[in-house]
Amino acid sequence: MCAFDDKSLFSSVEESKIAANAPLAVRMRPRTLDEFVGQRHFLAPGKLLRRMLDAGHLTSVIFYGPPGVGKTSLARVIAASTKSHFQYLSAPSASVKDIREIIKAATDRLVTGRGKSVLFIDEIHRFNRGQQDVLLDDVENGVLTLIGATTENPFFSINSPLLSRSTLFSFEGLSEEDIVELLRLAVSDEERGLGKIGVDVSDGAFEFLAGVCDGDARRGLMALEVGVLSQAKQVKGGRVCFDLELAKESIQRKSIQYTDDTHYDLASALQKSMRGSDPDATVYWLGRMIAGGEDLRFIARRIAVCAAEDVGNADPMALVVAASALQISEFVGLPEAQLALSQAALYVACAPKSNACAKAIWEAVSDVNTGRTIAVAAHLRDGHYAGAKELGAGEGYKYPHNSPRGFLRQDYIDPDSRKKYYRPKEIGREKLIKQYLQKLWDEIDCSDK
Repeated sequence: MCAFDDKSLFSSVEESKIAANAPLAVRMRPRTLDEFVGQRHFLAPGKLLRRMLDAGHLTSVIFYGPPGVGKTSLARVIAASTKSHFQYLSAPSASVKDIREIIKAATDRLVTGRGKSVLFIDEIHRFNRGQQDVLLDDVENGVLTLIGATTENPFFSINSPLLSRSTLFSFEGLSEEDIVELLRLAVSDEERGLGKIGVDVSDGAFEFLAGVCDGDARRGLMALEVGVLSQAKQVKGGRVCFDLELAKESIQRKSIQYTDDTHYDLASALQKSMRGSDPDATVYWLGRMIAGGEDLRFIARRIAVCAAEDVGNADPMALVVAASALQISEFVGLPEAQLALSQAALYVACAPKSNACAKAIWEAVSDVNTGRTIAVAAHLRDGHYAGAKELGAGEGYKYPHNSPRGFLRQDYIDPDSRKKYYRPKEIGREKLIKQYLQKLWDEIDCSDK
């Protein structure tokens, strides 16, 4: 008597119905590596992931990148290309029990000769340490191949032992050309796309969607589907014209991605642009931070730090402007605060640069922490308290203002321990400072001693 696998039969029927009613972005997922668009830096022929797949030696991997760039799709393609059973798990809703059951099923499948298993864990950064640790042994032993997907920096969110057992692949947002290619494929594909409806695309419509969706193919396909289906109801069987106006009406306001990882990267880009004297890059990164909802005080502090570290005495007004922007931004808030922040950031970006002040204090603090502590000479000690004279405190100190020049030569630190820390540069205000110090210390009349 033959046994009927009813579960497999009905699962197949159910999957077909679900697939037929799935959103366009799901229906258009690639089925093979050749259909996959983007991520050529590791998936093109000869690149690391493609070499691993061609060699049939895929280790566990971590896919790191923004939403809508193909992490889930590529995991499914990999499972199909390696003839492995694909198991999807969403980290926010999964438990340790779920993981153990999947591992047991994968072990049974392997020992009974039914093939390998690929476990795809979406948002793996949402797993706690205990959940991640459950995977370690079986990932290392090859019981299953783990593909973890995360939008958060894995070096901050994933345990080191799990990372060391996996190969990390960093996904990039799709290029505008890649997204336009996917959109054109979607309107021409009669099996999975919108080809049966009949869509005429006007110039600029797909390019607009590709620009607005910021490398997220899912958003572009969702907007295309909304626009085409809404228009199809109005034309009642005629061809749909997907033009620029319809494209604009079919997509929501651009969503600004701003994670903890982005927070530090954008702050770094802002400060490096100011340091590099690029005002246009500076104001762009400042705009990204403001649009992303960054704390205004954090932005103002970054500008102030750059004014002190990278401009310093080459233009002392930079720090004054930065301090004013900090105070104003706290006082008025958005949207007006962006004006003060922009003025300060651009002032710093356009100012002459010198890190001589910063280098001086870094070196001095380092010497204090690692070298011998230099004692304060008697003539420099405080002599204003009762009994100071008996201790010789302040005795022999020369008051600089007794000289018409406002300067008298004397030792302010032990001559044998003296070291040059401040080295003004030949730029901006610091050039004048250097000339002034040179005149005081090297050319002043010996009578001032």
